[in-house]
Amino acid sequence: MLTRVLRLLRPYHEHGAVSATLLMMTAIMLSRVIGYVREAYIAWAFGAGPQTDAYVAGFTIPDWLNYLVAGGTASITFVSIYTRFLAEKKEEDAQKTFSIIITVMTTVLGVGTVLAEIFTPQIERHLVKNFTPEQLQLCVHLTRILLPAQIFFYVGGVVSAVLLSRRLFLLPAFGPLLYNVAIIAGGLLFSRQLGITSLAYGAVAGSFLGPFLINAIGAASVGTGYRVSFDVRNPAFREWVRLSIPLMVGVSLVTADDWILRYFASGSVGDITRLNYAKRLFAVPIAVLGQAIGQASLPFFARLVGEKRLGEFAHVVNASIYRITASSLVATSLMASAALPLVDLVYRRGRFQFSDSETTATYFWWFSLSLAFWSAQALYSRAFYAAGDTLTPMVASSLITLASIPMYGALYRAFSTVGLAMASDLGIVANTAAIAILLDRRKLVRFNLFPWQELGKVAITALLAGALSFEVARFMIVGASRARDLSALLLIALTWATAVAAGLWLTRSQLPGDLRRPKGTIYPRVAERQAEDLSRGAEP
Repeated sequence: MLTRVLRLLRPYHEHGAVSATLLMMTAIMLSRVIGYVREAYIAWAFGAGPQTDAYVAGFTIPDWLNYLVAGGTASITFVSIYTRFLAEKKEEDAQKTFSIIITVMTTVLGVGTVLAEIFTPQIERHLVKNFTPEQLQLCVHLTRILLPAQIFFYVGGVVSAVLLSRRLFLLPAFGPLLYNVAIIAGGLLFSRQLGITSLAYGAVAGSFLGPFLINAIGAASVGTGYRVSFDVRNPAFREWVRLSIPLMVGVSLVTADDWILRYFASGSVGDITRLNYAKRLFAVPIAVLGQAIGQASLPFFARLVGEKRLGEFAHVVNASIYRITASSLVATSLMASAALPLVDLVYRRGRFQFSDSETTATYFWWFSLSLAFWSAQALYSRAFYAAGDTLTPMVASSLITLASIPMYGALYRAFSTVGLAMASDLGIVANTAAIAILLDRRKLVRFNLFPWQELGKVAITALLAGALSFEVARFMIVGASRARDLSALLLIALTWATAVAAGLWLTRSQLPGDLRRPKGTIYPRVAERQAEDLSRGAEP
């Protein structure tokens, strides 16, 4: 057993779907733990105030530039193209495309970085219109430090796509961990001299060490070469551009949500920071359930489509979405009931007070309600990308994002900052539903093959477990001490676990067995439906 585990942890071990998923989930969980340490350190050292608001807002322009120029293309469209070349034994074409994309897009991103450095003050005035002059000045300073990191993120993303296409998941999985460690190190080593600016310098160093350097070393070790090339007439490069433009031009609520939250919350001191803390804590289960499975699944989705195994593709997508949606519903019932002791235990220390914990926990409670949709959309989107269609999901997501902005504003005016968390939930629900409906109408992933009855059993169990746990939480004393927080969290978790186990048993839910079921196994009812479709001559 130990030998098998050690073999899976070799940097150049080619993974299957199951081992890749487990590895990505483990690595992302470790990265989120380090990310928690990072956020906890920032809360302890700097609290939730004007300078932390400026620090969080300082990431907006760099994130926006990376999204506009890169748009996720490094890890999505390039994986599909590179995987196809490898399957067709066209190693030389894969290498040429890699070199062209690196050269052209690094040049474009470099020009964009220079322009953003010049016009940062003018842009920031519109993004955080309610900042004081001192906050705005600090935000501009931090933004200019952070901007060059996007070049390392982008190049590292393309290089990691090469490794993912070869089913080498270890190095890409652990790049984010080094990034978070570098931010913490920057704060610990230089915060006395540089203040919160030390975190920005740490982020730049981390973007070089983690996303870029570790993946570059790995790609070079498997024979990936690079030479400067501006051959924009290359057919594969043009295909990449065609697939990438929708991701570059479109704006998904998955990314824009953070930008919109910061825009509306900039008028209330500390709310950007508290929203960020709640969202970062909420991002842990999203990363484990949605991001990890999505990243691990894309190469396998692309391979099934490339081999014209569309029936198996539809089943694998549905089975994966059922698993993460059901798991998310169960997790939500715990997160919502344990919001306050969890947030207080995680963040309250130093300058971060119990009042900050209460406010952050309220935001976290609302965010937790949408976990299933955040997790499911990651797989629904990748199903479209694997099928070679990036335009349809991005047009739908962009329209929903634009339509959601007035909703954010209306709920913010009606319920203050809590309304922003509500709007975030409603927006991601609409986004996920739209992509799922489009997949069904394109006959790529059909609703009638989804195990709705099994999901219903899990939903009822999660609702009852959440209600019982919430009642227990009402009588617990939180905030008096770490021991009180921990005992409250443990009692709530014990109640939740007992209720979930009883509910799954009483409803005869198949979820425990489904989570252990290999991904290639077809549910009995799904097999029947596929046989019926084939007998009628329909596309499976």
